[in-house]
Amino acid sequence: MSKCHSELTQKEREMLKIRRDSDTKAAELVKMERMLQQTKNLLDKKTESGSKSLGYQENMVEDLEEKVRSSRRYRRNSLHHTQMLESQMKTVKGELVGTLDHLQELRNVLRRSQQKAEERKAAMEKLAAGLR
Repeated sequence: MSKCHSELTQKEREMLKIRRDSDTKAAELVKMERMLQQTKNLLDKKTESGSKSLGYQENMVEDLEEKVRSSRRYRRNSLHHTQMLESQMKTVKGELVGTLDHLQELRNVLRRSQQKAEERKAAMEKLAAGLR
C-alpha cells in the first residue's frame, strides 16, 4: 500500500505539474492571441492606409495624364493658330508690297504732273509776258 500511496503521490505531483504547465501555456496562448489580434489590426490599418495612398497616387497619375493630354491639345492648337497667323502675315506683307509699289507709281505720276504743271505755268508766264 505504501508503494501505491507513493505512486499516487508521484502521479498527483505530475498532475499538479501538468496543471501548472497547462495554466502557464494557457496564459501564454491568451497573450499570443492578443498579440496576434494587435498585429492583425495593425496590418489592416496599414493595408487600409496603403489602399488610400494607392488610390491617391492613382488619382494623381490620372490628373497628370489629363494635364499631359491637355498640354498636347493646347500645343497643337497653338501651332495651328501660329501657322494661320504666319499665313495671314504673308498675305498682308504681299498686299503691303503691292500698295507700296502703287504709291511709288502714284508719286512718280504726281511728280510728272507737277513738273508739267510748272512747265505750263512757266510757258503761260512767258506768253503773258510776251503779250504785254
